[in-house]
Amino acid sequence: MSAVPGSRERDSAGGSNFDSSRPNGKGVLGHEGSWAHDKPENVLTRQNKSKSEITDMVRSSTITVSHKAHILSMQKFGLRDTLVKSQVAQKEEDYTYLQNFRFFVGTYNVNGQSPKECLRPWLSHGIQAPDVYCVGFQELDLSKEAFFFHDTPKEEEWFKAVSDGLHPDAKYAKVKLIRLVGIMLLLYVKQEHAAHISEVDAETVGTGIMGRMGNKGGVAIRFRFHNTSICIVNSHLAAHTEEYERRNQDYKDICSRMQFYQVDASLPPLTISKHDVILWLGDLNYRIEELDVEKVKKLIEEKAFQTLYAYDQLKNQVAAKAVFEGFTEGELTFQPTYKYDTGSDDWDTSEKCRAPAWCDRVLWKGKNITQLSYQSHMALKTSDHKPVSSMFDIGVRVINEELYRKTLEKIVRSLDKMENANIPSVSLSKLEFCFQNVKYMQLQVESFTIHNGQVPCQFEFISKPDEVSYCKQWLNANPSRGFLLPDSDIEIELELYVNKTTAKKLNSGEDKLEDILVLHLDRGKDYFLSVSGNYLPSCFGSPLHTLCYMREPILDLPLETIRELTLMPVQTEDDGSRLENPMDIPKELWMMVDYLYRNAIQQHCKKPSYFEVFPYMGLSCHAYYTCP
Repeated sequence: MSAVPGSRERDSAGGSNFDSSRPNGKGVLGHEGSWAHDKPENVLTRQNKSKSEITDMVRSSTITVSHKAHILSMQKFGLRDTLVKSQVAQKEEDYTYLQNFRFFVGTYNVNGQSPKECLRPWLSHGIQAPDVYCVGFQELDLSKEAFFFHDTPKEEEWFKAVSDGLHPDAKYAKVKLIRLVGIMLLLYVKQEHAAHISEVDAETVGTGIMGRMGNKGGVAIRFRFHNTSICIVNSHLAAHTEEYERRNQDYKDICSRMQFYQVDASLPPLTISKHDVILWLGDLNYRIEELDVEKVKKLIEEKAFQTLYAYDQLKNQVAAKAVFEGFTEGELTFQPTYKYDTGSDDWDTSEKCRAPAWCDRVLWKGKNITQLSYQSHMALKTSDHKPVSSMFDIGVRVINEELYRKTLEKIVRSLDKMENANIPSVSLSKLEFCFQNVKYMQLQVESFTIHNGQVPCQFEFISKPDEVSYCKQWLNANPSRGFLLPDSDIEIELELYVNKTTAKKLNSGEDKLEDILVLHLDRGKDYFLSVSGNYLPSCFGSPLHTLCYMREPILDLPLETIRELTLMPVQTEDDGSRLENPMDIPKELWMMVDYLYRNAIQQHCKKPSYFEVFPYMGLSCHAYYTCP
């Protein structure tokens, strides 16, 4: 895009402002400020502003809004609103009507000259005041400074000349100015239409030296007028008669590289072709071939323009579908606009003696477009080119607010119905689970079945607010997530297992076998499962100094006593504790050592199980294992 020297973009906040109080009360409106930070809820109210305030409505910002449907493109909306916007666009004809607006499209290669004459014969003489002005220039400045640096004084000079030459019977607001070296495009609208201009953007593409520099190329402004997207392109293509293939390539490069970024960054950029209406103007530089200079001049003198047109390169390249496929150009009823001696209507008398040609053209693409005129303006003699203009009536889609509201409501109701019909729903065989007499390191499992309805769904156990895991450490769901086809089942196992990490808090009562699991369905509701149980305290997980105070098996002690002893800090002799004197070592440890002392030498004995060695460690086993 516009990574070329000399590229310049200006909206109404960036240039000189012109006094709107001219003698006849008409003029060009300058602007200050920007809508870049407007909130969407405040934008629509601007349509009801007074005329004096409408001046401030035209901006290059993409947040300017002309209709309520545009709000749906804001990034804060999600998938549902994207669907709504898509369906609203598809039903556009249900809530809009066509209204014709008059467009003036003009192009002028000024050959590096400053304005020396009034532009009204070109811009406003003998015509009805247009609703929209699209004015393009080429070769605005041919100096090296314009090529290598950003600014040129001629931009301001021609901007002022155009502003002064607009139709005197209307007041206009400048929407956008975009320039690439000597290629400049200006967009104006009548003041009363300013509130209906939105999504304004501009880009440049250089196709000159090395295929990238800005001495040749194109500039474009795109915008939305009411509910119709419009793109205006001004291009200056490669010169010389034999370089028609290079001109074809310049056109293709402009089309492929010209991209406009959308408000929603997740959407792909818009290209020129992605607009309802495309107006293409400029010095396209296509020449007349196969005829010598004198033959061309003779046909012009005879006004045999259609005979001459048969040799026009652009006509032949379009017929061959090499360029401007799908575009239309009006009938050429005026003599070629290039090349003249500057300051006169005489054909080129220089040493090169260029053959006359229709270099300066206007083409269009889209529906509901009627060309009213297509002409050159011989009265202007500043350049070696003559300016060209074309007037169009373009049917623009205008929103009927009442019909729009009804269409939107209908779409929303339809989506609601569709969403409700496609919300996943399952049934659970069990919602409450109770684990009885849970013992240390002995797994207990409870299972239940999930039966899916008629909509495929994805399920997952999710954590509760402010919790890291979906369940406590001693619990696990297997599987914890999965996908269910319509009318299918899956069995879920809840596994409860107490180990050394979780036993202490269960012994002390700091934790209980109580939990709530949240089973979440993607795009569906949540189901809550209650888990409870009772844990049989064990010496495992209890501190050694606590066990020294337990003269009885831990299962025989009251729960409150176990809790107090487990949470009790280590005691010293002078603590003055009211508890009875503890044993020197826990009885469980003494029993383990005693068993090993008496039975370790009996190698022929069957190896006892872990819990047979320790009958008083909270498990209901017989006291000792004896060899046969």
